[in-house]
Amino acid sequence: MQNEFDLHFRIGSVSFNSKDALLLQAVAKHGSLNSAASSLGRSYSRAHKRIQELEKHSGPLLTRTRGGPGGGGSSLTKNAYGLLDRFSRLEVTFADILGTEEIVLQGQVLSRDGELATILTSAGPIRALLFTDAEYVQVSLRSDSITLHSPPFTSSSIVTSALNRFVGVITSINSHEAIAEVIFDVGSDITMIALVSLESLQQLNFELGSPVVATFKATSTRAVPFQS
Repeated sequence: MQNEFDLHFRIGSVSFNSKDALLLQAVAKHGSLNSAASSLGRSYSRAHKRIQELEKHSGPLLTRTRGGPGGGGSSLTKNAYGLLDRFSRLEVTFADILGTEEIVLQGQVLSRDGELATILTSAGPIRALLFTDAEYVQVSLRSDSITLHSPPFTSSSIVTSALNRFVGVITSINSHEAIAEVIFDVGSDITMIALVSLESLQQLNFELGSPVVATFKATSTRAVPFQS
C-alpha cells in the first residue's frame, strides 16, 4: 500500500482513479479526446489506450462523431457519467471520514535532530516534525498517512527513522464503497485508525483480531507545543 491514500475503485480487473476521472471530465469540457489529453499534458495515444482499457470492463465511455461542420469530436456516454458519479461519491465519503479521523497523542520531547523530534507518548516513541522549542507537545497524524502491513514487516527506512512503526491488533473494520476504516489497538488502551482500500483489505486478509504492523512517515507527523 502507498502511504498517501490513492482514491480508486475496481471495475473488472482495472482501477478507476482520479486521473481517469480528470480525463473523462476534460472530454466533457473540450468535446474531444485529443483536446482533453492536450489540456492535461498527456499524449493522445496514451489517453486513447487508457479509454480502451477502461471500456473493456465498463462498456462504451465515449460517443464519437466524425467530420461535419464541427469537425467531429467525442462526448461522454451514460456509462462514463456513471463512473464519474461513483468517483464523486467516493471523494465525498473520503472527505467526510478524513475530516474527523485524526489521531492525536500527547508526549514529551526526548531529543531533537533539526526539525525532527523523538517524542515519548503513551503509545511509545514517535518521530515527528517539530518547528519550535518545546518540552511537551501534541502529536497528530491523519488516518490516510498510515500504511498497514501483515506481520512480520521490516524496512530499512525504519532504521534511518524515516518511518514510525507500531504493532497492534485489529479491533474494528468499517467498510464503505471502496475504502475501509481499520481500527487497531497498539497497547495501553491506545487505538489508531487507518484508511485502506477494500482491495488492499482483501489482499492483506485482514479481519477482526488480525495482528497488524502500522507504519507512517516522520515527515507526515506533526507536533505542536502544549502546556502540561
